[in-house]
Amino acid sequence: MLYCGLRQDSRSSDDGGLQALPFSPFVMNRLSLLCMALALSPVLSSAGEVVPGRSVIATRGGIVASSQPLAAAAAVRVLEAGGNAMDAAITANACVGVMEPTSNGIGGDMFVLVYEAKSGRIHGLNASGWSPAGLTPEVLAAKGLTRMPEKGIHAVTVPGVVAGWAALNERFGAKPLGELLQPAIRAAEEGFPVMEITAHHWKGSEKWLADLPEAAKTWLVNGQAPAAGEVFKNPALAASLRRIAEQGRAGFYEGETAAAVLAVSQSEGGTMTAADLSEFRAEWVDPISIDYRGWRVTEIPPNTQGIAALSMLAIMENFPMRGYGLHSPDALHVAIEAKKLAYADMLAFVGDPRTGSVPVQAMLDKKHAAERARLIHPMQAMPKAEPSVFPGLTDSKGHDTIYLCTADRDGNVVSLIQSNYMGFGSGVVPAGCGFMLHNRGALFILDPGKPNTLAPRKRPLHTIIPGMMSRGGTVIGFGIMGGWNQAQAHAQFVSNIADFDLSIQQALEAARFTKPTFEGRDVILEAGIPETSRAALDARGHQTTAAPLRTSTFGYGQAVMTTSAGVRFGASDPRHDGAAIPQP
Repeated sequence: MLYCGLRQDSRSSDDGGLQALPFSPFVMNRLSLLCMALALSPVLSSAGEVVPGRSVIATRGGIVASSQPLAAAAAVRVLEAGGNAMDAAITANACVGVMEPTSNGIGGDMFVLVYEAKSGRIHGLNASGWSPAGLTPEVLAAKGLTRMPEKGIHAVTVPGVVAGWAALNERFGAKPLGELLQPAIRAAEEGFPVMEITAHHWKGSEKWLADLPEAAKTWLVNGQAPAAGEVFKNPALAASLRRIAEQGRAGFYEGETAAAVLAVSQSEGGTMTAADLSEFRAEWVDPISIDYRGWRVTEIPPNTQGIAALSMLAIMENFPMRGYGLHSPDALHVAIEAKKLAYADMLAFVGDPRTGSVPVQAMLDKKHAAERARLIHPMQAMPKAEPSVFPGLTDSKGHDTIYLCTADRDGNVVSLIQSNYMGFGSGVVPAGCGFMLHNRGALFILDPGKPNTLAPRKRPLHTIIPGMMSRGGTVIGFGIMGGWNQAQAHAQFVSNIADFDLSIQQALEAARFTKPTFEGRDVILEAGIPETSRAALDARGHQTTAAPLRTSTFGYGQAVMTTSAGVRFGASDPRHDGAAIPQP
């Protein structure tokens, strides 16, 4: 049964959670079509198999999966011109930043996992920015702030994505960074047709953007968000990208763009300095991983929530998920309870490892996972998992992120995620630059002495995470965006493949659950999960809410897969505008 009384609001405002509001005509039209389609072709067949709405794409060349098909196509052209998967990822990300400003851009952060085929190694890149050196809890207290603001200059940390492009290109690039940015520059300068779901999210931010003069000037046309199919141009962003193309990272963190960032910071009462920008560098890190049912599952280490996905899987491994069956009450109950336990540990212990110790190995220890698993009652949902949740992290806001992945004919794989955090970001727009600064600093807390307490030049606990899983000669790059939804969505994707033998497309399309809060028994189930399973979960004390298929509530994902046979596969989530495009 589809219940259409709730939706995930995509507006960039303080009310970014689930609301009991009517769907927009756009969503209602899509849901009407969807209901018709479901009546003809159920998500689960009579044999309990997932029937995907799209096929897995296969090629002997490279492949790119992105929420923006035009960005994926541009990246494929890079592959055709002799670029590798790392080059293609930069091009795709730069283009998506132009085409989907509702979720990402050069004012945000980025994380990357790179599978290097020749060495068989997975490399991690942390391109999340630090807080200004002059920003402290005491500074905010003097302004009357008792918790981190969600918008405005004090929520802004140094954007990391451009530093990440530079680091990725320097280490692995086959082509110059300036060449890789040309498709994005052309798209910004000459214009591109806005995709359907992107237009919907853009419209949701229209009123907010209209109240911000520089934002309205940049992203509204005659005071309105562009409609689906309308050609949109951002010449100011083209100029900012051109400076990066010509000067590399210095074209962003120094010179004209940096001066504009500092000017708006000063005008808004911020503390950012030229040194905060010029001295920032992206960091190569050692990924963290666990074995799950014969698969090696890999995530970026703290300061991200990737450890929660691994912790959740380690707990789930103590239960016979395959025997329970996909979307069965038992499998769902175990996964939901594992989420509560894993997130409780993550919130208690994860922060920036450069400013404090994070017990990564202890959190991922299989004996520890078995002990946590024993806390799961088979027939009763827990109202709260210990340790206690930190104040300030109590909702699912900030689901506005993009994820993309690439593979080349040599077998290299890139898993890349990038975000402004909440919608377009902080609301702070450097004049004449065509991008908004993100509000990732909103995730700090001000309680003294905690792992995620605000401090000078510290990186906040981060929601965005790229993922990888490998077994034998098979490597899968995957990601599912959506604020605190991400780690639990990663675990479900992995389980769909490892426990239930789904293809990468089926694993993306399969109905998901999400628990957006950190306490309580509430959980949201996507249509496609059987009504009998929902009723059984309610009987165990879960407080379930049904939500329609194909909404942003459950995040948007992409995946690519390479095999030892030399075939590359791609999958794209039908919840968004995206596509997996193969290299001929």
